[in-house]
Amino acid sequence: MDTIVQFFNGNLLLIYLLIFTVILGFEVISKVPTVLHTPLMSGANAISGVVIVGAILLIRQSDPTDYFSLSLGLIGIILGMINVAGGFTVTDRMLEMFKKKKAKS
Repeated sequence: MDTIVQFFNGNLLLIYLLIFTVILGFEVISKVPTVLHTPLMSGANAISGVVIVGAILLIRQSDPTDYFSLSLGLIGIILGMINVAGGFTVTDRMLEMFKKKKAKS
């Protein structure tokens, strides 16, 4: 229990920053009109790519016995890849709407 309290006391600023960014992200996304959600999803692929690279770096630099860092890196890679694949799927569907339909003969 003491190690958890020491962790929170040592990283209090980072925990506040994480909570602030989650709330800010929710507020920004909730104010976006529905017409812009698909282009935003497409743009989120670049951000998810950065998350994936950061997770890979976290895994590379962590100690092999540090299961917490390794599991956080694995979760980051999995969630980032889901977001990238979903973003590309949504972008592909959006681009299909603008293609001309072939006339039936």
